[in-house]
Amino acid sequence: MVETASSGPSAGTPAVEVAADPDGERLDAVVNLCKRRGFVFQSAEIYGGFRSTYDYGPVGVLMLRNVKEAWWRSVVQMRPDVVGIDAAILSPPAVWEASGHLESFTDPLVECRVCGHRYREDQLEDPERCPNCGATGSFSEPRQFNLMFRTHAGPVVETGAEVYLRPETAQGMFVNFANVQRACRLRPPFGIAQIGKSFRNEITPGNFIFRTREFEQMELEFFVPPDEASRWYEYWCAERLGWYVDLGIPPHLLRLREHGPDERSHYSNATSDVEFRYPWGWGELEGVANRTDYDLRRHAEHSGQTLEYSDPASGERYVPHVIEPAAGATRALMAFLLAAYDSEEVRGETRTVLRLHHRLAPYQVAVLPLSRKEHLVARAREILGRLTPHWMVDFDVTQSIGRRYRRQDELGTPYCVTVDFETLQDEAVTVRDRDSMAQDRLAIADLVGYLHERLAR
Repeated sequence: MVETASSGPSAGTPAVEVAADPDGERLDAVVNLCKRRGFVFQSAEIYGGFRSTYDYGPVGVLMLRNVKEAWWRSVVQMRPDVVGIDAAILSPPAVWEASGHLESFTDPLVECRVCGHRYREDQLEDPERCPNCGATGSFSEPRQFNLMFRTHAGPVVETGAEVYLRPETAQGMFVNFANVQRACRLRPPFGIAQIGKSFRNEITPGNFIFRTREFEQMELEFFVPPDEASRWYEYWCAERLGWYVDLGIPPHLLRLREHGPDERSHYSNATSDVEFRYPWGWGELEGVANRTDYDLRRHAEHSGQTLEYSDPASGERYVPHVIEPAAGATRALMAFLLAAYDSEEVRGETRTVLRLHHRLAPYQVAVLPLSRKEHLVARAREILGRLTPHWMVDFDVTQSIGRRYRRQDELGTPYCVTVDFETLQDEAVTVRDRDSMAQDRLAIADLVGYLHERLAR
């Protein structure tokens, strides 16, 4: 079971810099790994797939949950000034009229008259040449395309109420501002956080799970006194950038880019993106916006309800301003996978490993009986029972121990516990570290404490 390799980095730190990859080799490797190991599948693949929709497999659903839990831990659990909410996906048109989405949530769409392909005009490298068929001067005049999905509520379409699938989770927090503030007796600055599905009828989805029509958002609306908005905007820009670094993405793969006046949304007077260096170049990972009092004022005007805060100490009344960090859970998952993907030579063979932070890894531990002998497997299952109350644990009895180590490396599992025939005599197991491949022999009685010490960091 002894392995040798060059010294590996600490858990959660990629071994090599991720350079821009115009040929997509790194992206292809990660996409192939995702399918082979059960992270991500093309939705409805047996029917030829459905464009821009993906299913998260047995391993991917664990990692996605860990990404969301890491965000929730940072933004809600560790903060006394933030509470959570889970608002409805369906909303009436009045909500989106007040928010400005019916009028402003659009992209400029052009269509090639030769091949019929459609594109966002603002994302064309050459506005005169079709990327699909190469025709020049073939694009139609741009027209505005609303990105919201519209449907009907009720048994008969003709008489049903027109509703929209939410394009963002934010509005559910704004329309519940007064409810949450009164129920929890909060005073600004305080935040409302939410994780949930959003839907956008993107014109040009692509780059795997980077841009899809159905995705999960992790959003915080942080309500502050108007004169404190600039300070809190700067605070959340730094805080959100640091979250990705703390979870293992090297700083040189991240940057904070401020939007120019022509880039900002209609509700924002300041916006910055946390960007990641994807294989195709820099791209948005999370946005932080100063939404001012736009949303609360608009909903107050359209609903006829007061959405002010009244300070009981001073008697001052004001509409809070809002700082919004908004991240995509699936986009974050993709960035963590790309940053963690590594390969190295070990004893003349290539080892592929995901150097994921242990909080994000689908499994924190794997239990591997050295043999399929019944009495050894039974003892391994007893050890598995000791670990599962504490962590997500994989159990694997197939193929050689070397192949199983490699499989766990590709899953990003930080520690493997090997149960061998000596275990039956000395009540000890071998624990293997994913990154360094170093192995420690220790008593089963000490195993939980040993892992707790390392997985609590």
